[in-house]
Amino acid sequence: MIRHCVMFRWKDGTSAATIGAVEAALAKLPAAIPAIASYSYGRDVGVNDGNYEFAVVADFATLDDYLVYRDHPDHKQVIVDVIVPNIADRSAVQFETNQQ
Repeated sequence: MIRHCVMFRWKDGTSAATIGAVEAALAKLPAAIPAIASYSYGRDVGVNDGNYEFAVVADFATLDDYLVYRDHPDHKQVIVDVIVPNIADRSAVQFETNQQ
């Protein structure tokens, strides 16, 4: 299984409504991209200083399935429309996990 984790820090002044729009856009992706095995996202709960402010975690049965997601036009459109305009910083990793 391949796990994709991405974390964001928002630009100063990014509103709760804007973050809600990101969440709404992300919520549509699992139905649009059958290669996604598991999909979750959410806002940092604010317990630790220095954390990123938002994260997405997605699981895929194979690396090819991850690549389908990465390159899918709906996913790319979410990135262009609601993520890139609002993020100050991004970090990501993809790794093989033993979770079944």
